[in-house]
Amino acid sequence: MSQKVLLNATEINIALNRLACQLIEKHDDFSKTVLIGIQPRGIFLAERLKTLLENEYKIKSIKLGYLDITFFRDDFRRGLKPLEANKTNINFIVEDKNVVFIDDVLFTGRSIRSALTAVQSFGRPLEIELLTLIDRRFSRHLPIQPDYRGRQVDAINGEKVKVCWKENDGEDAVYLINN
Repeated sequence: MSQKVLLNATEINIALNRLACQLIEKHDDFSKTVLIGIQPRGIFLAERLKTLLENEYKIKSIKLGYLDITFFRDDFRRGLKPLEANKTNINFIVEDKNVVFIDDVLFTGRSIRSALTAVQSFGRPLEIELLTLIDRRFSRHLPIQPDYRGRQVDAINGEKVKVCWKENDGEDAVYLINN
């Protein structure tokens, strides 16, 4: 197994700042916008963006929630081992809000399809957008595309993209792993 660095900590920081600026261009003061991190790995990116928007760009009162999609997945009963659910933590209504789903890697699109179903429990959003750090563009199973992307990666032949976050993995990096 070999791995190649796709993004180092500095490059991740640059991508995060670019994504934050793109969000500000579209959503201004975020009064009608909420951020929702897709469990489990999207929450690290969502927290980073919220902190960046508040501290560096002085946006106040950004609403951030975490959405667990485990039981909304179309494959949750297909595996041999039982899936372990995460916790949904959305303490606001999404009715008539602009929702930005945040996930670390967009691969097949199935997680986002599940999130679209799961979020309906919290109201009917005005609009839903997708922000992802890594877009694996040639592996889609569903017609889902990101509105905001940090980097586009063409991974093939069983290659895997692994996003590491300092808070969880001890470092900020994105790797392309060959099995």
